[in-house]
Amino acid sequence: MDQSPTNEADQPADDYPEENGVREDTTASSETATEASEAGEPHSPTSVASSSHKSSTTRTTNKSHPVSMVLISSALETILSSKETKRYQQLRESTQHAIDLIKSNQASDRPREIFEPLRLACETRSERLMVAKPDSYAAEYVSPPPSPNPGRGDSTNGSEPKPSLVDLVAHTITACHTDTTPDPVSLQIVKALLSLVLSVNTLVHHSSLLKAIRTVYNVFLLSADPVNQMVAQGGLTQMVHHIFTRCQTGTVKQTSSHLHTPPAGQTSFPIPAPAPQSSEDAVDPKKGMDDDTTNGIHLDVDHSMSTHDLFVKDAFLVFRALCKLTMKPLNTDSEKDLKSHAMRSKLLSLHLLLAILNSHMPMLVDTNTIIYSNFAINQYLCLTLSRNAVSPVPQVFEISVELFWRVLSGMRTKLKKEIGVLLHEIFIPILEMRTSTLKQKAVILGMLSRLCQDPQALVEIYLNYDCDREAIDNIFEHLMNIISKIGAPGQKFNDPASPVASPTQHPNKPASSGAPSLSTNALSVPGSMDTSSLGHSEKQLRRQSLECMVTVLRSLVAWGITSAKAADDCNKLSEDQSRRESTVTLESSLSTDRLGSASGSNPDLLRQGKTALLEGIRKFNFKPKRGIQALIEGGFITSNAPPDIATFLLNTDGLNKSMIGEYIGEGEEHNIAVMHAFVDQLDFRNSEFIDALRTFLQAFRLPGEAQKIDRIVLKFSGSTPFANADAAYILAYSVILLNTDQHSPQIKKRMTKPEFIKNNRGINDGADLPEDFLNAVYDDIAGNEIRMKDEVDAGLHIQAPGPGLAGALANVGRDLQKEQYILMSSGMANKTEGLFRTMMKSQRKGSKGAEQFFSASHFVHVRPMFEVSWIPFLAGLSAPLQETEDLEVVELCLDGFKSAIKIVCFFDLELERNAFVTTLAKFTFLNNLGEMKAKNMEAIKTLLDVAVTEGNNLRGSWHEVLTCVSQLEHMQLIGSGVEVADKKAKTRKGPTEELANESRSTHITVAADMVFSLSHFLSGTAIVDFVRALSDVSWEEIQSSGLSQQPRLFSLQKLVEISYYNMNRIRIEWSNLWEILGEHFNQVCCHSNPHVGFFALDSLRQLAMRFLEKEELAHFKFQKDFLKPFEHTMAHNNNPDIRDMVLQCLQQMIQARGWHTMFGVFSAASKVLTEKVVTSAFEIVTRLNRDHFAAIVNNGSFADLTVCITEYCKVSKYQKISLLAIAMLRNTIPTMLKSQDVSLKSDEDEPTMKYWFPFWDTVCKRLLFPIFAVLKSSQDVSRFTTQEDMSVWLSTTMIQALRDLIDLYTFYFDILEGSLDGLLDLLCVCICQENDTLARIGTSCLQQLLENNVTKLSPARWERVTTTFMKLFKTTTPHQLFDDDLRVEIDGSVPDVPEPASSGETNGETILPAPLSPHGEHQQEPSPKTSLTDRRRIFKQIIVKCVLQLLLIETTNELLRNDAVYNTIPPEHLLRLMAVLDQSYRFARMFNEDKDLRTGLWKVGFMKHLPNLLKQESSSASTIVHVLLRMYFDPRAEHQTARPQIAERFIPLSLDIIKDFVKLRADSQTKNIQAWAPVVAEIVDGFVRLDTRDFKKFLPVIYPLVTELLEREQTPEIRAGLKGWFARVGVVSLGISS
Repeated sequence: MDQSPTNEADQPADDYPEENGVREDTTASSETATEASEAGEPHSPTSVASSSHKSSTTRTTNKSHPVSMVLISSALETILSSKETKRYQQLRESTQHAIDLIKSNQASDRPREIFEPLRLACETRSERLMVAKPDSYAAEYVSPPPSPNPGRGDSTNGSEPKPSLVDLVAHTITACHTDTTPDPVSLQIVKALLSLVLSVNTLVHHSSLLKAIRTVYNVFLLSADPVNQMVAQGGLTQMVHHIFTRCQTGTVKQTSSHLHTPPAGQTSFPIPAPAPQSSEDAVDPKKGMDDDTTNGIHLDVDHSMSTHDLFVKDAFLVFRALCKLTMKPLNTDSEKDLKSHAMRSKLLSLHLLLAILNSHMPMLVDTNTIIYSNFAINQYLCLTLSRNAVSPVPQVFEISVELFWRVLSGMRTKLKKEIGVLLHEIFIPILEMRTSTLKQKAVILGMLSRLCQDPQALVEIYLNYDCDREAIDNIFEHLMNIISKIGAPGQKFNDPASPVASPTQHPNKPASSGAPSLSTNALSVPGSMDTSSLGHSEKQLRRQSLECMVTVLRSLVAWGITSAKAADDCNKLSEDQSRRESTVTLESSLSTDRLGSASGSNPDLLRQGKTALLEGIRKFNFKPKRGIQALIEGGFITSNAPPDIATFLLNTDGLNKSMIGEYIGEGEEHNIAVMHAFVDQLDFRNSEFIDALRTFLQAFRLPGEAQKIDRIVLKFSGSTPFANADAAYILAYSVILLNTDQHSPQIKKRMTKPEFIKNNRGINDGADLPEDFLNAVYDDIAGNEIRMKDEVDAGLHIQAPGPGLAGALANVGRDLQKEQYILMSSGMANKTEGLFRTMMKSQRKGSKGAEQFFSASHFVHVRPMFEVSWIPFLAGLSAPLQETEDLEVVELCLDGFKSAIKIVCFFDLELERNAFVTTLAKFTFLNNLGEMKAKNMEAIKTLLDVAVTEGNNLRGSWHEVLTCVSQLEHMQLIGSGVEVADKKAKTRKGPTEELANESRSTHITVAADMVFSLSHFLSGTAIVDFVRALSDVSWEEIQSSGLSQQPRLFSLQKLVEISYYNMNRIRIEWSNLWEILGEHFNQVCCHSNPHVGFFALDSLRQLAMRFLEKEELAHFKFQKDFLKPFEHTMAHNNNPDIRDMVLQCLQQMIQARGWHTMFGVFSAASKVLTEKVVTSAFEIVTRLNRDHFAAIVNNGSFADLTVCITEYCKVSKYQKISLLAIAMLRNTIPTMLKSQDVSLKSDEDEPTMKYWFPFWDTVCKRLLFPIFAVLKSSQDVSRFTTQEDMSVWLSTTMIQALRDLIDLYTFYFDILEGSLDGLLDLLCVCICQENDTLARIGTSCLQQLLENNVTKLSPARWERVTTTFMKLFKTTTPHQLFDDDLRVEIDGSVPDVPEPASSGETNGETILPAPLSPHGEHQQEPSPKTSLTDRRRIFKQIIVKCVLQLLLIETTNELLRNDAVYNTIPPEHLLRLMAVLDQSYRFARMFNEDKDLRTGLWKVGFMKHLPNLLKQESSSASTIVHVLLRMYFDPRAEHQTARPQIAERFIPLSLDIIKDFVKLRADSQTKNIQAWAPVVAEIVDGFVRLDTRDFKKFLPVIYPLVTELLEREQTPEIRAGLKGWFARVGVVSLGISS
């Protein structure tokens, strides 16, 4: 019975390796059983069964089962009558005894005696007896007789307890199977064990359960009978399903008893028939399938373990056993032979795992089973994937990918790190490897396609890997790049049929007659991917990658756009989750502390954090110091402390090891400290010297400079356990040199061992190190080079043989690609397992790390996802579309384009939108009709569909769309046979007849028309973009036509059409539209081609007629603006026919209400040099004046009529017309007064005000203000011959005109009040001049205007006046004084800067306008490279600003000291003025206090003496103090209300002034004291007059400063104020009577 395996790889159902657990021996002696029990597991039927959780449990019913007894009796009688029984006396007697018990109805009380003959019959190994027995077992076990102590073994006279009946039954049945067991017996064994495990009344646990499964597993592997294989396979599936199902329910459900076929919904695996193989390949029946410990984690539980806990533990043990079976390595022969036991075992175990994950995912992620499933999944399932996902066997690889898909879809919240490792280290590299097969790439792509079909899963991949700076890779971005690259037509793949050989076919059998291999295409697990049709060609792989990419885009659309339009995001999320394929709701499967919602986390911020980290790493790899500084500023390194930097360098992936070595090797003190902290953090405990040195040199690459190496090695030597650091130092150096010597290809003669020992003599305080130690060091280095891990990974490649015959012979029989793949995949698997072990260690230590999983819950995540992947999307869609002619592929690409454009439009990604729309437009080939193909026609349809569905968000991309629509119309004309008058076009090849007909198809025609007819559904913003683009396209059409007799006017016609469609839009939208349309019509109507002008004018006339029919409220001018193109055409188009067309159009519109624009057109016509046009226009004006005068007046166009007639009065060329116009103008007023249709009766003082008000408004804007337009620019000399003439005009006429304008406003203020803003703006321009004379005239006129009209100004007008003063102060503030560049000397020379002209003098200079601008606006900033001339000009401008600032302060002071002005201006505007003055005061104070600044300006020649702003500072302070005190004591209610606010401004200002005053020195600052003394006197007087409450409130802060004033001699005014203040203090504080 005992079989010992000879090859572990060929024992698929055997245990995992010895070190992982204790093997189980079913025939162990009592001593062995005791030891196994002490280890935590009953390892044989003779083990102690005193604990219910350590043995199977028997559950019985009290009802009798006559049918079972009949079956058992029949079996016993068969045994008794058998010839074999006669040879075994004990069997014969036991059988007879059992029959007697049954006949006497005592069987239920003595079940073991009934079972004993059945057990003895098995030991005979008689096939006849064994075939008859197992069915009896089943009958007995399904309903066993009651046991005195169910679940425990029976004890006899206090002796050692016996095993439970269930364990005994299981052991007996499993012991029946050996490698020589006949097939009929094997079949009965499977049936019996299946009945045992699936029994409703009796439960099998732990070791007995594992034995049952192991036995059925071995039957499947060893039996040559296909029926046995099928039954065993189905039985295994049912058992596993049953074990996991009962965990979810807590109870056992009735399971089908049909053994030959699995129940519905279960997995049936077609397994290859086993090849003839020795019995050594079978499972050792002495050994259990698994043990009960996991790397030191004891899984046993206490005696109170519940039934559910027992079920869970059973499931875990089975899951773990299957995982270990999958991890057994395959030897070369097993890889090539799919029928080998090792291969079949691996495939079956993988399929069983897949079935478990597919059907029982809720149990694996259930919080109640998390203790077991965490170990099972993290420690076993992930290792299973890491070892099998790199397998070169296609069947193993495909099932592994399927397993990973189940993990990814159902466990990603709990296996965040593990999934990231598997993707980054295995699946993504396989996609990128040149040595992997097309099939492998196709299978992974298929898995990714399924991932991409789940929008939430896709978004969560991005959130948890691309946005998490702890994640190992930007998984989403990386995948999109790879998928795009695979789909590129130029990508080449090395594609062997398979990395391993296919199973050998017998020559006498057809290929199809062989047993099917165990692969995913034969799997019936629901939701599994059919891989049979994948990976057959490069073309198919590219098609698959394209489908995957399009699926991604569809998912992004579904998540980003569809969900965004849902009313409730929460409902949307639950609906999306309910549609997912996963059978578990992840958020409810794990504790909430591991889940985080990304809706509260901005994905942009998450992504920016990771991007910033990667950017910092990139900077470090380029220049370490700069990188460290950036990482500290970004918060990725806690501080600049050496330990923090060292921790980052040690633990951060992506850092260049060479740069780490360079940084810590630098000789600066900080770098040395970092290096010391770096070495101190390495753990060399319990390490040999060489191991410690290897660990040390893995952390960085030694720099090339000897001094740097010396510092680093010196520190390492101090960290080693050597008693003498010098010895460690020398030995470390020696080992590094030895490593180079032994492994460098440049060294020819290598160091020998004696030479190495000789080199290290006497280094240990003069003594030698042990020779054995040095020998071991030498051998270690010679046999195993010290290399960086990345160098090891990079070196994983097969050395190809050299050229020539020798190389060819060496290459015979070698599959280099297979060898390369196996080598690389082995490295990948080892690295992945290492990462998993590191993760498991950290988990055992309780380290949580960055394990929080962010669940996607908001549509905004799609935007950053698309931003990082749009370039691969564009490349991946464009390349196939350009290369292929397959319409299915074309349809896929265009569908991808459509989805991408939906995304970019929805999120308003301008760059991406332009890229996709422009690329799609280019694929229409409408600009190259001769090369157009069917796919280009499909692109046209897609573009039109996009225009209809995404019109609201196309913005600037409308231009490409409408250009294509225009070209499409051109193509339709060509296809219809219309000759195009373009010589170049004749040489071009036209489209084929088929494509020409297609371009006129209903689909395209209707779609193109819908682009325009549905434009009224566009939003207000979108219609503006649409019209702008259509106007541009229209102009391009017209320009391309030149002077053709048949110009292209398609887009112009469409402009007219969409104007009709959008006629009912609101006014504000139409105003925006007409701003574009009007300009376009101005341009088109003046085109040199008269055919274009005629069409445009006629179209404009039709539109105007429609719009003039719409009612318009008074004072609106949209209809007037609509007719302005006629006026523009009349003025700018010199073609008489066009001008005559304008007049004809206006003649037709004469009955409508477009008076203002019509009169503008007629006014423009008066300036035309053609007599016919002038005469015709004047005749129309005459008829209008005669026939429609009342309508003109009542519609508010009387002023327009007057201006128009005036223009004709000035026609000097045709005197007859001018005389008639003068007569008409003279009769307008009498005509209006006599007109019965003009109502002049009104309650207003002046009934005709409404007629004349527009006239005055026009006079101001068109006549008066333009007189002074020259002030805005000195370049405007059109009215003057020379600048001298301008200067004379400015100093004489302009000054008088400005003063007269002020007088005009004073006398007619009520009429001209509406244009006061224009006058104030004009005065601002006049004041803000570099010319002192103009500025003073401006301030004088402003003061005169305000003083003369002070009683007429309303609060709203005062608000405008105050704003004007604020603007003036801002413009004249000389901020440039503080520019450092002005104090830089140029070439060591000092410019000669003249002093500013005194007040009222011009020094004989020419007066020219030179307007100032506010600081920072259109003003040249000084720079160190400024020339002397530029600096002189800047200095002059600064001085002018200082003068103007002082002038404004004086003007403000004079105005506010005017009682009429002060009493009229509202207090809130007074406070605004005070705020402006306060800013001026503080600016001057800051400048005066900066002695270095003033000295620097003086040194570079700013002024001839030390500059200061003393007068500005004292004047502004004096004005503020005076006004604030006057407001404080003002008895008016509004001023009293503002008193607290006034006091809060007055007191701090006053205290600052007194503080500065007492610091002045009488001996050297007399001028300053004289300037400030009046201000201080007024302040002290104000203090005296404060009301009692404020006096007491501010006394503590005022008293110390007032006391300091007594230290020096003061003016009489100040002394008087001090006397009054101290007297007030006595009264208020001391109670002294005045």
